[in-house]
Order: sequence, then structure tokens, then C-alpha cells
Amino acid sequence: MSRPPSYGAPITLADAARVMAAAQAEAQRNDWPMAIAIVGSGGHLVMLHALDDVQHASVAVAQAKAETAVNFRRPSKLFEDAVRDGGLGLRLLGMDHLLPLDGGLPLYRDGKVVGAIGVSGMQSTQDAQVAAAGAALMQA
Repeated sequence: MSRPPSYGAPITLADAARVMAAAQAEAQRNDWPMAIAIVGSGGHLVMLHALDDVQHASVAVAQAKAETAVNFRRPSKLFEDAVRDGGLGLRLLGMDHLLPLDGGLPLYRDGKVVGAIGVSGMQSTQDAQVAAAGAALMQA
């Protein structure tokens, strides 16, 4: 396993707004009621949008997915897969501040983690699709 990327300065509000707009557009294009959270490299909330008709629990879940992705500098899906595979992966369920569900992605600038996006509201694969639409803006 290679070393994870270093942390960079927190995502700017302007970049967070671009990421949010792309993710929100993907959710709205599919008529998915989603909560979308963006955190900076320190794990603090920068932006949160709760789209119309999103379930209340999705707000906290979206933020937890983003925090997981930034705190561990990895997509939250890696943890979902580890838990699904069982065995030693089940130890993850005992960790604080780790949500093993797809839909959280780190955001990069110049190869460093500057934040993360977390999305919740539909199935995890759909959450991940919306998160990927936003994250793609940081790699463009």
C-alpha cells in the first residue's frame, strides 16, 4: 500500500462552491433528494446543502461521510468494502468517527487533500455518483 497523500491548505469557499454546484446539479438531474457536505482539510464543515425533501438523517450522514474521507484521506467506500468482506474488516465498526458507507471522497489540489465531499439521501452507489460529480471539478 502506498503512502496516502499529505494534507494541504483547506479548500477555499470558491472551490467548495464549484464542487457543490456540480454535485447538486447531478442530484437534481436525477431527481434525488440529497444532503451534500463539504469539509476542509481539517475536517471542519465548509458548506452543506440539504436539497428539498431529503430525509433528516441524511444531513448528519453526509457530513460523517465527508469527515471519514478527509480524516483517513481515502474514499469511504474502502471502509464499506472492508466491512462487507468481514474478518478483520469488522474491527472498523468499533472505530469512532468512521462511517463505512460509500459516498465520501477526498478532494485534491496539487496532489494534496484539501477537503472532502460526502453525500447521502439515496442508495450508497447513487450517493457516490453525486459525490464523484463534485469531486471531478477539483481534478479538472
